[in-house]
Amino acid sequence: MAIAERDATGRAGAAGASGADGRAGRTGRGTRLKRLRRDWVLLALMAPGVAYFLVFHYGALAGNVIAFKDYVPFDGLWASQWVGLDNFRTMFGDPDFWSAVLNTVWIALLQLVFFFPVPIALAMLLHSLTRDSVRRFVQSVAYLPHFLSWVIVVAVFQQVLGETGLLNNVLGDAHLHTVNIIGNPTAFKPLVIAEVIWKDCGWGTIIFLAALTQVDEQQYEAAAIDGAGPWRRFWHITLPSVRPIIVLLLIMRLGDILSVGFEQMLLQRASVGADAAEVIDTFVYYKGLVGGDYGYAAAAGLFKGVVGAALVFAANKIAHRLGEQGVYR
Repeated sequence: MAIAERDATGRAGAAGASGADGRAGRTGRGTRLKRLRRDWVLLALMAPGVAYFLVFHYGALAGNVIAFKDYVPFDGLWASQWVGLDNFRTMFGDPDFWSAVLNTVWIALLQLVFFFPVPIALAMLLHSLTRDSVRRFVQSVAYLPHFLSWVIVVAVFQQVLGETGLLNNVLGDAHLHTVNIIGNPTAFKPLVIAEVIWKDCGWGTIIFLAALTQVDEQQYEAAAIDGAGPWRRFWHITLPSVRPIIVLLLIMRLGDILSVGFEQMLLQRASVGADAAEVIDTFVYYKGLVGGDYGYAAAAGLFKGVVGAALVFAANKIAHRLGEQGVYR
């Protein structure tokens, strides 16, 4: 009798549990439907952006198969002859490719060292201004060059630093020796960094300014009362507040480190020559679109993507080891 009662109780408990699970499942589905009905406008607004990334970023990854083919547009993607790793062997044995890689790495390192800290310093300088009118004016002036195309930016620098530019006109009127900075291959890399700083340093301050606005002003006041000077307040309050953002943007920058500005390099390549201005992006352009060697160009582009992904994973792992959140866990 006791055994029968226990069996009945067990069956009742199991039935109750399954019923509860069913109700929980229906409740979960009902909650999701309610959320869909509630947020359908936001989802509809988000759909074009999601479709763009799915089609032109993730869907386009299938095109990397031409890196392993002797791709001929008239034969199509799948009918072109499969050559395996031949394009990569040719690429790794091509001195022009390694010259483009070396130029890319040099310019990327210079941008990382000289450009990356500039928006941080400018954001901290703007944050220290007490008058809002002055701050807004400086921000507007600093943001403006970002909205200019590289065609205009390069033209401005040519009009100022070119062989017949403003600088040489002033030097010529003063009977001094003129310099052609725009056409000098030795000065090309510093010139590129100066152009990037002038164009994008103001725009890069937006995220850092947003992070600085979250710092409690009472911390600065308490530190000042305790005798901390500007440098100690910066080191112990300001810098720790923006450090997670700095690490995050640094990791993202490392993933895109081999993209040093296609338009900027293409527009100035004729002035200084391919030895100074050829980077991976322009190498792919001239090999693929101009030269018609699409498989070789795709192999170079795939190499660039793989290196960028490896740098992101490595930098994110190092950030975790240092106690930072990084891009993902």
